[in-house]
Amino acid sequence: MPTSDRPHIIVDPANTTAIDDVLSSTRAVRRRLDLDRPVDDNIITDCIDLAEQAPTGANLSSRRWIVVRDPQIKQRLADIYREAAAPFLGTTKNDNQQTPAQYLIEHLHEVPVIVITTIIGVHDGGGRPGLFDSVIQSAWSFCLALRARGIGTVWTTIGLSKTDEVKELLNIPEDITEIVMLPAAWTKGLDFRPAARRPAREITYYNTWGATFETGPSEPLAVADCPGAVTEVDINAPINAIWERVTDINMPAEFSAELVRTAWQDPHTGPELNAVFVGSNTHPQIGSWEVPCTVDVYDPPKHFGWRTGDPNNPSARWRFELENRGNTTRL
Repeated sequence: MPTSDRPHIIVDPANTTAIDDVLSSTRAVRRRLDLDRPVDDNIITDCIDLAEQAPTGANLSSRRWIVVRDPQIKQRLADIYREAAAPFLGTTKNDNQQTPAQYLIEHLHEVPVIVITTIIGVHDGGGRPGLFDSVIQSAWSFCLALRARGIGTVWTTIGLSKTDEVKELLNIPEDITEIVMLPAAWTKGLDFRPAARRPAREITYYNTWGATFETGPSEPLAVADCPGAVTEVDINAPINAIWERVTDINMPAEFSAELVRTAWQDPHTGPELNAVFVGSNTHPQIGSWEVPCTVDVYDPPKHFGWRTGDPNNPSARWRFELENRGNTTRL
């Protein structure tokens, strides 16, 4: 049934299980695309109808969709995709040795249907909103609608970097921008699960950048919510080198106006869970004082943290979190 003919839909806030399942299990599907089972055009157009319900700037319908089934065009798209991706992903003909991305490179031409989302207009490169803002959400709605029907896809853009070749192949005008290419096929099995992601408490700030809460926030805010601050930086060094640096308890003294030095309470110990070190501090208006610190997080080479003062009622908590990003580390 066309979306315009459907009755008004009321979503029950107490029963959002089906919606949540689709949102949390729409994966990038490559190896599990069924290359032999046809995908009906009516399914694709139904999903485009749903995708077109996504918000759009000024309520203008500027999105255009290209559905590719022609074997020769799919083959040429696959060749363009391979040429664009090879410098970054490499290629291999052996399916057993391929990464999922390499597998898609070698089998893209076999996917039953390839959908390319475009929008009328050309981005000026100025970083201003207004073009992509009206198409990204629609393309993702299309992926969700496919997933709800048992069809998988994967968000790919690298092949579209060869703009001139794609435009010539698909006869796309110069004043149209190609946004994303979505290979679509029935999936082999439906057992897709939520991916490992950092929980909202770790990546959500309140009111200003970096302002967060260890637990909470409650409503209204309370001291028990432990207000805190987060800062992140990508460092051009491997994770083991950064781990060695952050577990050096004297490192913070290099950057502090108050902390003078630190030392392990037991000189024979080192970074480990429940180990205690003492920080010696000084301030011209306060004088000198010492603070015991208990290591409460130790997970090499990912997490290192401690509590100051009474570990059961700490005055503060400090933590380093490291994320391996290949040749760089996010700290």
